[in-house]
Amino acid sequence: MKNLKTILLSLMCIMVFACGCGHKQQKDDLSIIKSRGRLIVGVKTDAKPFGFYNANHQLQGYDIDLARAIANAMFGSPNCVRFIPVTTSNRILKLEDEEVDMLISTMSVTNKRRQVLDFSRPYYISGQAMMVRKGSSIRNLQDLDGKHVIVVFGSTGEDNVTTHVPSAIIYGYRTYSEAWNAFKSGKGDAFLADDIILKSYVESNGSFKLLPERYSKEPYAVAFRKTDESLRLQADVNIVISDLQKTGRLSKMRHRWGLK
Repeated sequence: MKNLKTILLSLMCIMVFACGCGHKQQKDDLSIIKSRGRLIVGVKTDAKPFGFYNANHQLQGYDIDLARAIANAMFGSPNCVRFIPVTTSNRILKLEDEEVDMLISTMSVTNKRRQVLDFSRPYYISGQAMMVRKGSSIRNLQDLDGKHVIVVFGSTGEDNVTTHVPSAIIYGYRTYSEAWNAFKSGKGDAFLADDIILKSYVESNGSFKLLPERYSKEPYAVAFRKTDESLRLQADVNIVISDLQKTGRLSKMRHRWGLK
């Protein structure tokens, strides 16, 4: 019996020691990123002027510049970042599956999203707007009763239409490019999305116009996994954004991409 007690005590000590060591070895997101030597950021590739491919198939935009500024602050080089293309409908999944460290992808902060994500301080304020064809009789959300409305799945535009005009017929698409192509081909009466993204489409096609009303305030922020392991990373990113704002560099970045 004495030997049995001795064996059991020994096993318990080993288990406690093993658990303690495992806990000490656990790293948070910032430590993992620093050990890796680069950031991995989820970005849009079809949301001009935030994230898009230029004529040479190089990724650029305001969100891309911000990601490079964060990488530069962490590693001393704006090139220490890998970009992973995401869409509005799959970006949260890619973040939760740890395919990316963070999202800088025109992500609006909402109460619903705060339940599953953490956010940095805002780095841009957008607003929901509506694009229609020139000559359209549509003037506001109420005019969408029974109309076909194009949105991007998982966007706040989809939420606005569903909430305020449940009688509207929604055509949803995974990406802005798909939604824009559908609208150009005549599949919808209106296209609801963030104003600055719709503005780039209007500027490229004289057949459409952006209505003046804004239906929401959309603060864009960097999104993180809602875990204790991401807290130091969030704090670091907030310091970078705050510094960019104080020094005027964030304003220069916005100006570069035609943003107010």
